[in-house]
Amino acid sequence: MFSFIKSSLKKIYSSITSQLGTLFGREKIDHELLKELEVILLSADTGVATTRSIIEQLKKKHAAGDITEGNSLKAALHESLLSILSKPAAPSFENNVFVLVGINGSGKTTFASKLAHQYQSLGKKVLLVAADTFRAAATQQLAQWAEKTGVAIEQGTESQDPASVVFKGCERFIKESYDILIIDTAGRLHTKSHLLNELAKIKRVIDKQLPNENIQTLLTIDGMLGQNSFEQAKLFKECTNVNGIVLTKMDGTGKGGIVFAIADELTIPIWYLTFGEQVDQLKEFDKNEYITNLLNT
Repeated sequence: MFSFIKSSLKKIYSSITSQLGTLFGREKIDHELLKELEVILLSADTGVATTRSIIEQLKKKHAAGDITEGNSLKAALHESLLSILSKPAAPSFENNVFVLVGINGSGKTTFASKLAHQYQSLGKKVLLVAADTFRAAATQQLAQWAEKTGVAIEQGTESQDPASVVFKGCERFIKESYDILIIDTAGRLHTKSHLLNELAKIKRVIDKQLPNENIQTLLTIDGMLGQNSFEQAKLFKECTNVNGIVLTKMDGTGKGGIVFAIADELTIPIWYLTFGEQVDQLKEFDKNEYITNLLNT
């Protein structure tokens, strides 16, 4: 059976893993080979700062005689990448309330549906809140998913204050004894101050209504956007407390290095990878699995 990356993330596999395999097959490691590795990492959107850090570590190990051929290079790269993904605190999937943020088109509403389905399949009673009221299509899309999967949903009217929809959702969550609350927020990104004010208002409502719940804010970013996704993550981190990243549309990109840039420079953990349009195409991110599959041809 193919691994997760090799079967579902074929573009990452073909564009990164195969190139790395060529390097790992070399009998001699020199500076020219490390330059080739640097180009591969940059082309995979690992980021300039993160890539430089990785290459500098490898150069030091090479100078010390610890990297002499392909297998030792592979082992050293594995160690370096694992160290990067270990910088942020590990995700805790034992949560009750999820607030989903992200720009329009990032796959946020689809992820909300997939997350709801995942918890429902585990026997949890799930409530979706359609708080993206400024985009009528978002509410309709979430309502369609809710009907298809049999998950309950709290909806407002078009252009209604998102915080008021969240307020009703929190009330219903308590009154009807739901296990999981998933809030799909507005994806507008006109200005940083506007985003900050809107998210802060929603957060105040949730904190007041659900003071004892484990609340996590997850940011969805489009994996195909590469460094643009990284810039989005930076902006949202400045605006609100982001607990984790959801990388969406990962089956459509070869830019798998973005996970390392986010972990290294923003110290935000990756929680989920999503791919495809089916409701079950969602996976908890496993750093060990990701790196192992990335480096194994």
